[in-house]
Amino acid sequence: MRIVIDAALKEAADKYDIEILFACESGSRAWGFPSPDSDYDVRFIYRRKRDTYTALFTENDHLAFPVTGDLDLYGWDIKKVLQLLYKSNCTPFEWIQSPVVYKDNEAFRKSFMALLPDYFSARKHIFHYLGIAAGALESMRGDRIKIKKLFYVLRPLLAAKWIAERKCFAPMNIEPLLDTVPDSLKAKIIFLIADKATKDEAWLIDVDKEILEFISSESTRLAAYAAQLEKDNFEKEKLDKYFREWIKE
Repeated sequence: MRIVIDAALKEAADKYDIEILFACESGSRAWGFPSPDSDYDVRFIYRRKRDTYTALFTENDHLAFPVTGDLDLYGWDIKKVLQLLYKSNCTPFEWIQSPVVYKDNEAFRKSFMALLPDYFSARKHIFHYLGIAAGALESMRGDRIKIKKLFYVLRPLLAAKWIAERKCFAPMNIEPLLDTVPDSLKAKIIFLIADKATKDEAWLIDVDKEILEFISSESTRLAAYAAQLEKDNFEKEKLDKYFREWIKE
């Protein structure tokens, strides 16, 4: 599959005359709980030629491609990524931390990582993750839920818990996030990860009582915690300078 992904990235770069600065896995394969039928969710950050950024009729700030086979490919212009970072959108924080990297401009990755602490809003990130968890919970039927959806509840909830307790943005992968829960709960989630690796994503499971209680209590606690945090204001000039530096070439 790596050969297919590399070829798709090269084809996109050639077709649209762009340079891909960073490409990674962004779905369950990077989150740490893939299923046998999981897609490859490949996301990338690119830059265009410098002159196109000053053109009267600007080009799209993203590139979308039809899903082909197991490959779901999508990319954002560096300008869009930096605009989202200014808003403390969670997605740039996650992409750049992905443990599965397909293309890596090391200078870009390191310099971008260095920006993250200055544009991290605990309030925004916690509410974002709680929103994802709440949305996934809506698919629960009694105490039963698709195993894929359960992890769409657990990972963001654990990310929000990490942020509240550690006062920094959360890792993308679920493994370090498990350090925030008691050993008994951690063992149950690790068992579910192993189970998910052998089941289709639509597999329905009965949710353990301890996990249900954890989801309910932590969702309430974390929402109350985030609500009392002050809203953040970030500096634009630093991102403007960074953007100009990365479109010089």
